[in-house]
Amino acid sequence: MRPLQISPETALALSKQLGVPLEHLMHMPQHILLQKIAELSRKEDNSTSEIQPKEPQAEKDET
Repeated sequence: MRPLQISPETALALSKQLGVPLEHLMHMPQHILLQKIAELSRKEDNSTSEIQPKEPQAEKDET
């Protein structure tokens, strides 16, 4: 299996965000890496939706 074809900057950022040693990341199967990136994305989406206040619903005038 050949190492992933990603830039060094991307590899370092992913390693830090996923909490995986750089050596493990570079030899990780691509389908597992994509799965971990998807999980990370879902976590970020959930955390940002909790932080943002919900918009109040506009009241309708019935006159």
